[in-house]
Amino acid sequence: MKPVIQIESLKKQYQIGDQEIQALRGVSLTIEEGDFVAIMGPSGSGKSSMMNVIGCLDKPTSGEFYLDGFPVSEAHDDELAEIRNQKIGFVFQNFNLLPRTTAVENVELPLLYGGVSAKERRQRAVQALISVGLAERLNNKPNELSGGQQQRVSIARALVNDPVILLADEPTGALDTRTSEEIMGIFQQLNDAGKTVILVTHEPDIAEYAKRIVRFRDGQIIANELVTERRRVLSEEVSQ
Repeated sequence: MKPVIQIESLKKQYQIGDQEIQALRGVSLTIEEGDFVAIMGPSGSGKSSMMNVIGCLDKPTSGEFYLDGFPVSEAHDDELAEIRNQKIGFVFQNFNLLPRTTAVENVELPLLYGGVSAKERRQRAVQALISVGLAERLNNKPNELSGGQQQRVSIARALVNDPVILLADEPTGALDTRTSEEIMGIFQQLNDAGKTVILVTHEPDIAEYAKRIVRFRDGQIIANELVTERRRVLSEEVSQ
């Protein structure tokens, strides 16, 4: 498998007044195509800073970062915006759906920004919603959907551009236990089909759905370990 994420000696510093905060302290990490990695750590550990760098939402202070072979650490703002739109599918805890817009229109948004034609936008958005089990909910607005269904829309929106990685930030944080299991089952199905998934979570049981757990503390990786007893969700449970 080829590396999708290659990070070497990455540092991130923030200046707050006259105080310099060392958020990341020389981090090195490789994530290969088809991997499913959970990033964990307590508040202030550096996991959110790492997510922001991987998601091209923030640039490192120093070090090397390659995403799908592209030198992100050297990119300018327009290039970063294009990378976010074309190579990264974001899934957030609070769904971030437009409230007055239908499910299929929400999923179309990344394609709209990418200049895709209206006909192709609709076809691809519908297919993405079907892939997450929402074939009957295309024209529902967010307030007509459960929390789990809204997160499925969010996942479909993340998938619609066929990104290189799915980057999920606490995707089950607003969901109950059963719905969380269903959502993690969708991520597992996508990963089984070859999609690279990076999950940021503080919940150990959610991290166990991944193949590998990377633990942060004080801006450094303190553990990078395979999940030996991985949680699995049956496909029939996901489709409910």
